[in-house]
Amino acid sequence: MAETLHLWRNARIAACDAAMARFAPGALLTRGPRIEWVGAERDLPAGCRPDESHDLGGAWVTPGLIDCHTHLVFAGTRAGEYAERLLGRSYQEIARAGGGILSSMRAVRAASEQQLFDESLPRLESLLAEGVTTVEIKSGYGLTLKDEAKMLRVARSLARALPVTVTTTLLAAHAVPPEYAGRPDAYIDEVAAEWLPTLHSEGLVDAVDIFCENVGFSVKQAEKLFASAARLGVPVKMHAEQLSNLGGSLLAARHGALSCDHLEYATAAEAQALAGAGTVAVLLPVAFFCLAQEHEPPVAALRSAGTGIAIATDCNPGSAPGSSLLLAMSMATRLFGLTCEEALAGATRHAARALGMQEERGTLAAGKAADFIVWRIGELEELGYWSGFNPCRSVVKAGRLVS
Repeated sequence: MAETLHLWRNARIAACDAAMARFAPGALLTRGPRIEWVGAERDLPAGCRPDESHDLGGAWVTPGLIDCHTHLVFAGTRAGEYAERLLGRSYQEIARAGGGILSSMRAVRAASEQQLFDESLPRLESLLAEGVTTVEIKSGYGLTLKDEAKMLRVARSLARALPVTVTTTLLAAHAVPPEYAGRPDAYIDEVAAEWLPTLHSEGLVDAVDIFCENVGFSVKQAEKLFASAARLGVPVKMHAEQLSNLGGSLLAARHGALSCDHLEYATAAEAQALAGAGTVAVLLPVAFFCLAQEHEPPVAALRSAGTGIAIATDCNPGSAPGSSLLLAMSMATRLFGLTCEEALAGATRHAARALGMQEERGTLAAGKAADFIVWRIGELEELGYWSGFNPCRSVVKAGRLVS
């Protein structure tokens, strides 16, 4: 049976492509889950006879937002640690005392798969209500093969339960678990040689990440994990230069990583390396804010080098307890000096590249997924302006109006 042709007309369209093209009044034609045509309404293909037509009343339309860095699947909270940080204890001090990631590890290990699903679902629903149509979900709070698999299965289950595209990332190299205390090399060997191949063979892993930091793992250990990923054809990502500069992003660039994330301590050298490799710089302003950091990521150097800059929530129970990509976009403009246009590109086009999904998502173009948002705003700049207000009017996912 032929798929239905839909016309979405009388819109102000921001394609979010490299030219940041805008069409007003603009229109889209969608057939099934794909965009068939997009442009100025006056240029609609001759003889176009849609099966259904939707008058959007002059509303702004953008691609569906993409949250390209989350730790959304977890159990419990770390509100007590947040209170400790308010009294002056650092993230590093709490981690070295057995808190931080290891605190979430204990909660995840104790949780059933159903409990993890039930606790994570509202966080994902919050993102979807704001116009997020694609989200990355990392593991990294199980730190055993069984519990990492449990987290990744929950991520896949969430994708089946809601109208959202979910991509999964294995972040077993998030912290050294207590079973390997004092033996980080042995732990990385186990993850690289056993866990990654096993979980990949089960269809649970779309990418691999590592926390390359002075309270995480070294560049040498990252090299070992990335070599294993390369043998399996699995893309790599890296948490890099958040609390110090160990040279992680330079290694990631050499391996053609999809993204390097955080980057507060990166320099112009890292910006040039990332740009040359086509690696996206993912900025995480909610974590910057919640950790009361003062060392800002090198936005001017990233711009100068032509590095793609993405924005994400970093939704997690410790350093970024939030599930609002719109708030992250607003924070990126105020805290990091991004323009509203850069913030929008960072949550669409560049976020898609950070997930290796640029051929499918992130811009409005013929042949791409028909994921787009109808906004209740007067100016496009409002998408980097509001905080605590959700202007999402309607969500179209795979060509279907879902909210």
